[in-house]
Amino acid sequence: MLKFWRKFGLVMAGGSIQGFGMGIFLFPHAIPSGGAGGLAVLLNHFFYLNIGLALWLVNFSMLMLAMKYLGNRATLWTMMSMTVTSLAIYASQQTFNFVKGDVWIDLCLGSVFLGTGVGLLLREGVSNGGVGVIALIISNSRSILPGKPLFFINGLIFILTALIIKWEIIVQAILSQWISTILVDIICKMEFHQNYTIGWRKK
Repeated sequence: MLKFWRKFGLVMAGGSIQGFGMGIFLFPHAIPSGGAGGLAVLLNHFFYLNIGLALWLVNFSMLMLAMKYLGNRATLWTMMSMTVTSLAIYASQQTFNFVKGDVWIDLCLGSVFLGTGVGLLLREGVSNGGVGVIALIISNSRSILPGKPLFFINGLIFILTALIIKWEIIVQAILSQWISTILVDIICKMEFHQNYTIGWRKK
């Protein structure tokens, strides 16, 4: 029972931290946190959906596609992490009336929060959803490593988002991914002696 509540707390913390970084620093500048983030930005742009809700819908639909590749327990934890992240995005945007600052400073800050949150989730073996799920399906069906399809899918979404909103998004998205990935590795290497699945990195 203690192990369950520890994991519950870390999943709540991870989802909240990454949601805060996305909602306060990244999404106000339309910087996608990954492929799913890019699709959420586009849904917000075209249909004026709250970006937290849009991200949840994108992640949830992808998770449904890949449910047979995950155990029931992993699926429930992933659904929880996605929901907490989306709620954190919504709550942070409604609670904090921040004026947009310098885009590059906000990008760095948001990426630090994003990487910290994702790192906490991965330490617990919990996915935060995203297009990595689709990349995993392609990888399993074609017997290839998931890195190439993940890069291709994310790249297409980044390009589409850049063409529709602004071209700088490609550079900003890649830089955000680089910074957040460094933080993921740092968090996962900390001495807690817990297993984590780096294959679930997003999205």
